[in-house]
This record gives sequence, C-alpha cells and structure tokens, in this order.
Amino acid sequence: MKTINVGIIGYGWVAGAHIQAINASSSARVTAVYSSRALDSGVLTAQHGSPIKCHQNLDDMLRDPSLDVISICSYPYQHRDHAVAAAKAGKHIILEKPMALSWKDCVRIQQAVEEAGVLSCVCFECRFSSQFLSTKSIIDQGLLGDIHYGEVDYYHGIGPWYGQYRWNTKKDAGGSSLLSAGCHAMDALLLCMGSDVASVHSFSTGSRNRDFKAYEYDTTSVTLLKFKDGRVGKVASVIDCMQPYYFHTHLVGSEGSLLDNRLHSGRLGGLDKTRWSELSMKMLDSGDVSDHPYQTQFEAFFNALRKNVPMPLTHISDAMRSHEILFAADRSARIGRSVKLD
Repeated sequence: MKTINVGIIGYGWVAGAHIQAINASSSARVTAVYSSRALDSGVLTAQHGSPIKCHQNLDDMLRDPSLDVISICSYPYQHRDHAVAAAKAGKHIILEKPMALSWKDCVRIQQAVEEAGVLSCVCFECRFSSQFLSTKSIIDQGLLGDIHYGEVDYYHGIGPWYGQYRWNTKKDAGGSSLLSAGCHAMDALLLCMGSDVASVHSFSTGSRNRDFKAYEYDTTSVTLLKFKDGRVGKVASVIDCMQPYYFHTHLVGSEGSLLDNRLHSGRLGGLDKTRWSELSMKMLDSGDVSDHPYQTQFEAFFNALRKNVPMPLTHISDAMRSHEILFAADRSARIGRSVKLD
C-alpha cells in the first residue's frame, strides 16, 4: 500500500501538530514543508523523524508529483490563495479552520476544489473527539429523544500567554471571536442538531482586562439560533475569560438530557432518575492543538482518499454550511438584528 505523501504550507504552531498526527498515522508521511522563512531540512527531518524537503517557493513544492495532499496551516487570511493554488495543482487538501475570513473567499475555495475534483478535509476536528463521537452516538441511539434545545459554548482565554494571541488580536488575521476559536462550538452544535438553521441573532462584547485590550474586535459573542422546524440553540464564544478551558455542552430532548459528560435518559431502565449518570468519554479540556484529535480525523481522511470517497463529517460541504452560519452570526452582531439564512 503506497504511502500518502503530504506537503505542509506554513510552519508554525499548528503545523507541528499536523506533522505529528500525520506521521503517527498508519498510511501517510509529511515529506515537504513550504514556509516564507528559511528552514533547514536536516533540522526538520531530525525533529519529526522522517525526511522533509523545505521550500521557500510554493510553486516549486506544488509541482512535486510525489505529493498527494497539501495541509494548509498558514494564517487564515492566506487560506484562499493557498487552497486555490493547491487545488489547481491537483492536490487533495487538508484546510485549517477557519476556511477563510470572508464568505466570498470560502466560496472561491469550494469552487476550486470542485473544479479540480480533489478531496478535502476541513479541520473541525472536534467532531472526531471522544466527547462528540460519544455524544453523536447517544443522539443517534435515541437516548435523548427529539432534541428541541441545545447549547454548546467555547470558553478559552486567548491572552498573551497563548501562542495564537500574537496574530489573533488583529481583525484581518483572527477575524472574530467565532471565527478564531468559537467556530468549534458552532460546528459541534450543528453536528448535534443539524444545519437547517432559519435565522441567527448574535450579540457581542469584550472584557475590560488589559490583557485583551489589543483585540481589534469583540472577544465575547452569544448567538441564538432558530431552526426551520422551530427548535432553538445557543452558542457562546468567549476568548477573553479568566478560567480553565471549557467546552460546555447541554442538549435537551423529549426523552432525556446530556450535560457535558453526564446523561439522564428515560429510555434506560434501572437508573436513578434523581441523578445524572456519568459517561467515561474523554472531554475536550484544552485549546492546545497538540491535544486535538487530528490523528483520528486525518486517518479518516486518508482512508477516504484510498477509497476515493468524500471525507466523512468534515468534508468541505459540511464546513461550508457551518461557515455560512458563522458569518451570518457575525453580521447579526455587527448590524444589531437577526439575519435570515437561505
């Protein structure tokens, strides 16, 4: 079975996590890295345990016929150009979130992917976490019944102590609280409740703590979602909190509720109905990219490549709907009223 060769665009913090996860997979290896900085192939090879060729010219790397996949780990404002170039070169694509900082750029990426006929994987890797694989299984087994209300909230103080802070504070780099980080919570809610959203209404604010004054956009947002069938949801994105990382989940259905890693269901006999039952799933409890389930996601993508079928859960079409709702939420906060979705 031929090893899948992967090239990396951008050599920063998240790229290290991608390389580690790809090299730990059963079927792929990183063999090339493009960076605007001069990098030493010997150093990267020794650091990551496999031969890596370094490039400072992106076109040179994309012309390499041995590369099957390009993993885009550059800044979000560079994603459109890098993804379009990789697709035109006939390379399958792994794309970090957010896909881009505007809906127009997301559409251009999708067009390029479809025109080139390449496969894609967008890094909403929380869908592959133990927490949400277990949560989705509980939903699919009907233990909650019909969910009529759900909230998924992202709490993570991204201050000067955090690597992403250096560039995340700029509006033309981080974009918004939702785009820079809270998008994982929005995407997780849509995984649990579906993406048939009729409208969103969002509010935003920010902390007075001086550590967050460098941000050029509101660092906290709350979005209310109305689904086409009348159900409602809520997503908070709080990147200015002074507390441990917390990925809050509360789903309320006709037969039970799920609160983080606790379950209460009328469809399970023999349980104490006055108490929650604790689940053993591993919770999302860190914003560190090295703790994210990239390997599980990438293994699924490489398996899809071998079968020449679309990526499950985080195909570009799934990510596009999530981004459409994200941009609608940010627009709602900006104009101060609800925004309808098609």
